[in-house]
Amino acid sequence: MPAADPVVTVDEVAEAYVAAAAALDPVGATRQGIAGHEAELTDYSPAGVEARAELARRARHQVLSITAGEERDQIAADVMVERLTADLDAYEAGEWRRDLNVLFSPLQQVRESFDLAVTDTAEDWGKLATRLEAVPHCLAGLRVTLQEGLAAGTPAARRQALACAAQAWAWAGGVNGTPPFFSRLSARYDRRDGAMARRIDAASGAANAAMGALAQWLVEDYAPAAGDRDGVGAERYELLARGWNGIDLDLDDTYRWGWEELARIEVEMTRVATRIQPGASLAEVRTLLETDPARAIEGEDNLRRWLQDLMDRALTELNGVHFDIPEPLLRLEAMIAPPGGAAAQYYTGPSEDFRRPGRTWYPTQGRTRFPLWGEVSTAYHEGVPGHHLQIAMTQFLTDRLNRFQRTMAFTAGHGEGWALYAERLMGELGYLANPDHELGMLSAHAMRAVRVVVDIGLHLELRIPGDQRFHPGRRWTPELAATLLAERSSQPLAFVASEVDRYLGMPGQAISYKVGERVWLAGREAARRRSGPAFDLRSFHAHALALGPMGLAELARRLEHC
Repeated sequence: MPAADPVVTVDEVAEAYVAAAAALDPVGATRQGIAGHEAELTDYSPAGVEARAELARRARHQVLSITAGEERDQIAADVMVERLTADLDAYEAGEWRRDLNVLFSPLQQVRESFDLAVTDTAEDWGKLATRLEAVPHCLAGLRVTLQEGLAAGTPAARRQALACAAQAWAWAGGVNGTPPFFSRLSARYDRRDGAMARRIDAASGAANAAMGALAQWLVEDYAPAAGDRDGVGAERYELLARGWNGIDLDLDDTYRWGWEELARIEVEMTRVATRIQPGASLAEVRTLLETDPARAIEGEDNLRRWLQDLMDRALTELNGVHFDIPEPLLRLEAMIAPPGGAAAQYYTGPSEDFRRPGRTWYPTQGRTRFPLWGEVSTAYHEGVPGHHLQIAMTQFLTDRLNRFQRTMAFTAGHGEGWALYAERLMGELGYLANPDHELGMLSAHAMRAVRVVVDIGLHLELRIPGDQRFHPGRRWTPELAATLLAERSSQPLAFVASEVDRYLGMPGQAISYKVGERVWLAGREAARRRSGPAFDLRSFHAHALALGPMGLAELARRLEHC
């Protein structure tokens, strides 16, 4: 009788999948903090994409064949199947052939892999030099894939092609006053080893040239053949929104709710504005907050130090009181983002060994003066108790979460929803007692509500409801979206333009903040009702974060038992 196949657990499948996926996607491995592939770059050619899809198919099949026992294993299996299915659905729909957007496409991920590189030792620099030398081949593979999309009649929109070309051109050094990205990277080397210095300089020069050549190709060859239509339509939007959020949404209901949320938040904003400048309009109060020198910081370095101090204080004061924060998470670095990228702030998580810490990145967009009223809640969103506490805690919980959950299960609805909830939570805990900062938080929430309206409205080409004061009955256009963003926020025009490009290039991602926060708030309220006077917020947060990242549908189910 042949021997029975060995019993395979979900954790074993997860471990094997992460190791194989990291080898096939070194750029993703760097982002996820997985060591061992620092000298490599991802193959973005059609063959490389298909290899990653086939790996996902096999892993999903393996997990589906396992009968999970304990709740921990059931959660791990459900999360892995849902995430792999979302990736495979997008692959089968051909989304990989038109993967160009201003925030999170291969172009930006390649550059970010160098932002995240560790350069403490000579060995680190040797790996970095090898990765630098791979940039031209890596970008050539991406170009082949995009060319295949053109041939298949599935190009990205022209807007995304031109916006990505502008980013690539800036990183290549094609913008006056902005040194080439890879040259700035090589300049960090201490020149102690002359041969290594020459190697790094040569590789950075070739990488700059490859980035410039890609920018030129995008402008001259790709963009003229790209799609004219910015919106993706209902079918693609539903698919992509499910991928970002891990839930099937009633888009008509979500669109109406977005308008309702915007109206509710603006009532709150007016209330808080009267505390800042009694008798003034909301627009006048915003002008005061934007122009008052006493409410601003001058200089990038001063801003970075201010952000670092704010996050350090939050870590110290929240730890042991509202959260139990493990020692490795107490290191969080505030960074200024390299020029040329999108305008939104972002967070990058720590490596698995925490050698690389969690970091927040602030794009200054050429500005040197920074009004602070909106920065406090944003720091809590990107840092503590927002993305850092959530993502770094996931990385830390090796005894509760398998390797797939810790490194590859991030879902925007879960993650951005938590970070937006974290802003509100800090207000509840008294950290936004200054009305300037409370209005900044509410303004950020209003912008996220606008995102729900604009993102769904643009991609589904909906009309603005007749009961709205903003262009009632008009069908959404990028120009109308930019106008609404400008009217309902105090953001500079460069930020507004970048935001609209972002929404149009990443359908369903922009809604994840408010949609996710809605699930987190509903889960907390349900737990509060069940527990009554015994409800403990600190325990709720500990249990909820220990579940790990997951889609919003799964989160809603699991929070029912918190």
